Amino acid sequence: IEIGAICDLNVARARGAVDIAYRAQGHHRDASGTDELNAAMEQGKIAITSDSGAILNSGLIDVVIDATGVPAVGAEIGLSAMEHGKHLVMMNVEADVTIGAYLKSEAERLGVTYSLGAGDEPSSCMELIEFVTAMGHTIVAAGKGKNNPLNVDATPDRYAEEANRRNMNVRMLVEFVDGSKTMVEMAAIANATGLVPDKPGMHGPAATLDQLSSTLVPEKDGGVLSKVGVVDYSIGKGVAPGVFVVADMSHPRISERMEDLKMGKGPYFTFHRPYHLTSLEVPLTCARVVLYGKPDMVPLSTPVAEVCAVAKKDMAPGESLDAIGEYCYRAWIMTAPEARAANAIPCGLLQGGVVTAPIRKGDLITYRNASVAPGSRIAALRARQDALVYGKEA
Repeated sequence: IEIGAICDLNVARARGAVDIAYRAQGHHRDASGTDELNAAMEQGKIAITSDSGAILNSGLIDVVIDATGVPAVGAEIGLSAMEHGKHLVMMNVEADVTIGAYLKSEAERLGVTYSLGAGDEPSSCMELIEFVTAMGHTIVAAGKGKNNPLNVDATPDRYAEEANRRNMNVRMLVEFVDGSKTMVEMAAIANATGLVPDKPGMHGPAATLDQLSSTLVPEKDGGVLSKVGVVDYSIGKGVAPGVFVVADMSHPRISERMEDLKMGKGPYFTFHRPYHLTSLEVPLTCARVVLYGKPDMVPLSTPVAEVCAVAKKDMAPGESLDAIGEYCYRAWIMTAPEARAANAIPCGLLQGGVVTAPIRKGDLITYRNASVAPGSRIAALRARQDALVYGKEA
């Protein structure tokens, strides 16, 4: 596997990334168009460009990775990549939960493969889900440990110093801290498996690793769940940075064997992957989609969960809405039917939108109190997905 080219609006940042990777200079070359890009790659250099079209038009590129984290950008680049015959590996989970079903449909139509990338919590959790279901056991709950302490009021100005100390984008850090990323990731799992949030926003108990199999289980058995087959997360110690599945293994012989194998005490057992290696695992997805046409994780044709948004502050009509991980709102998971009944605006469509009616802190942002940006490309793509899933009445 070779990295052929990198597109970044900040080309200096891309050059720096290559220098860090190779621990030396001289491994990259700037390219202003497809011809220069191809020439650089043919000479063994990583081409650096600010023009995504130069990469998409290159016949030397087999697979495109989107790692922007911005739904509108990911949607545009991802769709164009597939239209140019490239396989698409999506590290932009925010785009996937907004229009993933449509991207999957387009990939099938165009004869390429669409996949979420390995290494993030959703795909890492998917490994456990596939393992447990392949053995024939019922998934009670699946999810992750939250990595950063939860602060639903987090804003960039409050976390700028920490972001700088950790060498992170402050918007990305806030998205982690305010719970938005967790909502997005759990929705991605839901829409790839049919598991659903048990309630809007999920439970998020402070359950330790040993307590998951007694907490994220049905209420009748002393847990918090009103049903089985859910996505959720824990803020308890010992779960993060891993992912988990709680399985119903109540058959007496199976329970006996699991207890004998030191897996806990039945009838519910926890399977835990204690790590997710983020971008370090992504090349594995690239190899699988190119060599075998096999996605590591892909949405179902009909979404079962929606990432909506609740206000972080009071807002008045006329105010503009910023991006996820900033000041105006945080992501909030609901089932797809709940979101449609509430007329909720998908979180991925909000950036650049406008408040149209008074919104109080904690309110759900809906089409009754806000509007999306006029001419929004991702809103148009989402409309195509809704028509595909729900028909013309969408």
